[in-house]
Formats: sequence, structure tokens, C-alpha cells
Amino acid sequence: MLEVWISLSNLKKKNEVRDFRAEQLTKKQVGRVVEVSGWVEDIRPLGSISFLTLRDPTGISQIVFNNKNVSATSQAVLSALQRQSIVSVKGVVQESRSQKVEVEILADHIQLLSAAKHPLPLDPTGRVPSSIDARLDARALDLRTPSVAAIFRIRSVALQAVRSALISQEFVEVSTPKVIGNAVEGGANLFSVGYFGKKAFLAQSPQLFKEQLVISLERVFEIASYYRAEKSHTTRHLSEFYGIDVEAAYMSEEEVMAVAEDVISRSIQKVSKECVKELRILAHELKTPKVPFPRVSYANVVEDLQGQENNNSIRFGDDLTDGTLSSFSRFKSEFFWIVDWPSQLKPFYLERGDNGLARSFDLQHGKLELASGGKRVSTRAELEGNLKKAGLRPKNFENHLRVFDWGMPPHSGWGMGFDRLMMVLTGRKNVREVVFYPRDRFRLDP
Repeated sequence: MLEVWISLSNLKKKNEVRDFRAEQLTKKQVGRVVEVSGWVEDIRPLGSISFLTLRDPTGISQIVFNNKNVSATSQAVLSALQRQSIVSVKGVVQESRSQKVEVEILADHIQLLSAAKHPLPLDPTGRVPSSIDARLDARALDLRTPSVAAIFRIRSVALQAVRSALISQEFVEVSTPKVIGNAVEGGANLFSVGYFGKKAFLAQSPQLFKEQLVISLERVFEIASYYRAEKSHTTRHLSEFYGIDVEAAYMSEEEVMAVAEDVISRSIQKVSKECVKELRILAHELKTPKVPFPRVSYANVVEDLQGQENNNSIRFGDDLTDGTLSSFSRFKSEFFWIVDWPSQLKPFYLERGDNGLARSFDLQHGKLELASGGKRVSTRAELEGNLKKAGLRPKNFENHLRVFDWGMPPHSGWGMGFDRLMMVLTGRKNVREVVFYPRDRFRLDP
């Protein structure tokens, strides 16, 4: 065992064909022999000199070849090289006259690691525009486009911020089943699957599970994919979406709204601080919103819409769609809450008041709905009554209802569409832009 340990400890602690990534090359390395790798973005032969732009996820490296000092093998690679091929280059770092990079590599060796086969399905430099469908069909290649890569680096940072915000408030991250035996809210929009001779569904929400978990863990959250078989085909809807779900015992609806505000604020702050380059590439500016976010009642929204010229169609009790909210005159580009919804518009697990309103809220960014939640029912009798009013059979929810016999604390929570939050953080107008491999009613591949 000692001999094996000595052998492993003597291994070279470097990448196979790379010393530095593009962003790590600075004037500190001038005069040093380095090896870099990436994909070829541009090749420009100019007489006895060839210029090569090499890109990796962190940026570009400018490579200069003096053809007189390059081996025949490397010269053959250069003469046949296609854009987007993966190569490794070795040479000496020197100061650059270019304004784009402060240093360049005077190279004497290039190795082809993987050739790109042309014609490519799209141009990753972004110089030749492609349709969203063409880009999604070749998503892995599309990610070489700097603006696309910027979106997903922001996505990673935002996810870190969400987790950090919730963990700092003593929430426990949980994982709930995605194959379930009963529908949470009725089942009209669920995907059904065969499950060993039984009928099962893909979960559209962790609602019932996260409520059950608060009887012992008190504060829980989950970040995961969920599924909704809606036939809508808009720039905001997907069949598979990434959600953030929170449930907390002994918290009111106002308290969990404050949790959501903290999640949003911390996400914007972290992205603004750590993704300066990415936001610049996207030409998008983020501002940390003031908390608490403005609150407006459902009744006031309806009244505002009814008071607008040529808008007499909406009535109290109608749902507020993205289309109707686009006409709402207040908070057009801000975060705000719509509170006090009519009970008939909200799920059975939300508490109802004597005034016929649910103790519920929706979080909006302009017309875009980001989250929904409220104060939950915490007694079995009330929950059974709400199920019956919703036309659902309590018998089908027995596994959930019996948990309420074990001591269910008062609790509140919400679910937030992370993909929609990403639209806000990146300034994108189509949710497909911010999802690696989006799924909708027309797209199942790749």
C-alpha cells in the first residue's frame, strides 16, 4: 500500500493539455512557456504569420504562429484546421498590441484534439443569427455562444444564492418523489405513466409532501424539476420546469412572503457582484429591489383594469392571466404582490377567510407571475371540506389526510418558478432561452 501511495503522490498535478484558462493569462506570465486548450473561433493566415483565436468558457486567447518556426506537423494541422475544432497550443506568452487581450501566445506547436465537422448547424460566434429552434436542436454547440454561456453561468450563481438564502434561515433541503399515485390539485394537467401495472403521475408540485414534512422538520425547501401537461405554447410555459418550493411551520403568509423577498434580493445581489462580465455581455442591468415589495389586492387590480378604456370584460372572480395583467397600470417592471384572492381561484389546501377570500398571494414581476402561495389549512376537517368543495374525493387523499391526525402545526409556504426568475435575472423574453434542454408540447429532443 505504501508503494502505491508513493506512486500516486508523484503524478503530475496538472491538466493533460492545459496550464491556464484564458482569463488566467496575464502580464505575470510574459516570457513563460504555457499550454492552452479550447475551441478555434477564428483562423487568419497572413503571409508568413497566422493568427488564431482560441476560446474556452472563460474568454479568448490570441495565438500567433510564425510559420518559419513551426514544425511540419503543426503546419499541416494549421492548414487543415476548421473553426470550432478543439486544439491544444504551446508557446511563449508575450504582450499583445490588441486592445481585446493584454497578452498573446507566440506558439510553435499545435495539436488537433478533436475536429469539428462542417457545415455546422449554427454559428456559435453569433455573427450569423439562428432561430430558437435551430439553437435548441444543437444546444451543446449553442452554448459556445458567449451570450448563451453567460445565461447559464448566471443560472448557476443564482441557484447558489437561493440555497444560501434559505439555509441561512434554517430551512432544510429535502427531496420528494416525482412519480406519485395521486394528483395534488385534481390531475387534469398531469402526465400519466405506467408503474408496474398501476397508473401513476409525474409530480406537478411537491405540495402535499412538503406539508407533511413540516410536522417534524418545520422548515423545508426543495429545488427540483416538475411536470405539467398543459397545452399552452407561450414564451413563459414549459412542460418540465424547475421550481423552488418552501414550507414553514409557525410562519404566517406575511413571514413566508418576506422569505421570498430575501431569496430574490440575495439572488440579484450575488449575480450583480459575481456576474459582472456576463451581465455586460447580455446588456442587462440588475437593481436590488426595495423590500418589502409593494402589495395590491386582487380587488384593486380588477378595479384598475375595469377603469381602463375599452376594457370591460374582466369581472371579480375571473382569473388574472398574463394577458390581463399586461394592461395593469401599476408596477409594470417591478416586483409586487397580489394578495387576497377569491377562494374559488385558489387550491383546496389554502385557508379561506369569512370574507370569501383565500389567505393567498402571487408574486409578480410586471405581468410575469413568479410565485404563488399562502397560509395553509392545518386541520383535517377543514381540509376535507375544501376537497369536497373542489369536487375531489377525500378518500383519494387519505395518505395525506392522516398526517393531520399526528399533530400538524400551522404553516405557510410558496412555490416559485426558477426558470421565470431566470428570465428576470437575464432580461430574456423566452423561457426556453434560460433552460438547457426545454420541454414543451412540441419538443422532446434533444
